[in-house]
Amino acid sequence: MSAESKMDALTKALGALDQAAPARKRLTALFDTDSFVELDGLAKAGGESAGVVTGYGSIDGNPAFAFAQDGPVGKSHAGKIRKLYDLAAKTGAPVVGIYDSNGAMLREGNDVLNAYGEMLLWQNNLSGVVPQMSVIAGTCAGCAAMIALSADFVIMTEKAELFMTAPFTAKAKGEEVPGAGTAENAAKSGMAHIVAADEEAAIEQARRILSMMPINNLSAAPICEAVAVEGADAALRAAAENIENADMKALTEMILDKDSLVELHKDFAVGAVTGLATMGGSTVGVVATTGDPICGGGCAKIARLVSICDAFQIPVLTFVNTQGFKASAQAELRGIVREAAKVAHVYAEATTPKICVVMGAAYGPAYVAFAGRNANSDVTLAWPSAQISALAPETAVTMLYADQITAENPRAAVEAKYKAEDASPFKAAADGYIEDVIDPAATRSVVISTLDMLEGKRVSKLPKKHGNMPL
Repeated sequence: MSAESKMDALTKALGALDQAAPARKRLTALFDTDSFVELDGLAKAGGESAGVVTGYGSIDGNPAFAFAQDGPVGKSHAGKIRKLYDLAAKTGAPVVGIYDSNGAMLREGNDVLNAYGEMLLWQNNLSGVVPQMSVIAGTCAGCAAMIALSADFVIMTEKAELFMTAPFTAKAKGEEVPGAGTAENAAKSGMAHIVAADEEAAIEQARRILSMMPINNLSAAPICEAVAVEGADAALRAAAENIENADMKALTEMILDKDSLVELHKDFAVGAVTGLATMGGSTVGVVATTGDPICGGGCAKIARLVSICDAFQIPVLTFVNTQGFKASAQAELRGIVREAAKVAHVYAEATTPKICVVMGAAYGPAYVAFAGRNANSDVTLAWPSAQISALAPETAVTMLYADQITAENPRAAVEAKYKAEDASPFKAAADGYIEDVIDPAATRSVVISTLDMLEGKRVSKLPKKHGNMPL
């Protein structure tokens, strides 16, 4: 080939690269400055771009792999991603996928289905081995949506779309649901962990979460500077005096390192706050029940977080103040028992360090699932304001002490006596069901000390392929 021909070929190749500029721009923003290195940049599919840009670099100084879609999905697309996952498996580094595609390369026929299947297989083979992140910056539909949601974390932009069946297809069949396929719906249904304003904010969130995760399941999580929240001690003591009306998210943030909580599934379900944070500079998973009954969605997001943390040996801190799981005929019909059993299963099976602090109510099944020995909690602590009981006090009084209610001894007095004696955290400690009753102001220091003690925790489990979670 002549020098002129080579120059023409190079010019055409560079032109093809320019067409994928949005994808490269996103990857450049994801990785640390000047660290992105592209893989297979000249790969073609039918004489056009391969539909995806792949490469590696560093995120907050740690190695990572990533791909960003720049066109329809086909077998060439899958081939580039296969190589990426193969390298990630060999090196033990995280993988980030940035999704923005209008669909499959239909002219390839059944090869496209095989390509999707292979991508899903590779992703799930690495599940629990290296952290995986999906950033949905445009349209993510059908098989691609399944692949994206198989990652550990899913971040969407406000204008992104995520669906299995296109809204216009459903509308043609006479079904029209406002918001179907939108990021807002994805957040409310628990599909998206975080919805960011735009792709720059979404990529920044992805960088932040990955900077808190170990690079693989055999590595330790990174350590960062720890700064306590000023004035938290007095605020925690004051909150304990009125725990029934306390803002559990605010209390939790007072205990954690300052401004470290990254809340996940913020708009999904009620009854629980979940997220990643740091405590004494070390990454922890955080579950805080809010005082409201926990619905099926709340159970699902708690179970998801604990499972991810266990896969990467990230300690789980659980702050409990809940009346229990949602009690209604509608909740029963929707399978609340199954969802509660799922939470109990995940907590019991997890071998990562688990610390529970009972701040307020912890009744019946909720205590068993989150704080009890059945939950395999390593250390369970309680505030003096805690209420630990097999039944809610009002129910216990009705069933056990109704005969003590008189005109001189009204129901409120009987319930107060039950709370002070039978449901007291000091009684639970005396019976050996919790390790200690602590001063609310000392919560941070006690938890950090306990985390240090549990740092070397190792557990050998019965030989089995996996537990049978009640899905």
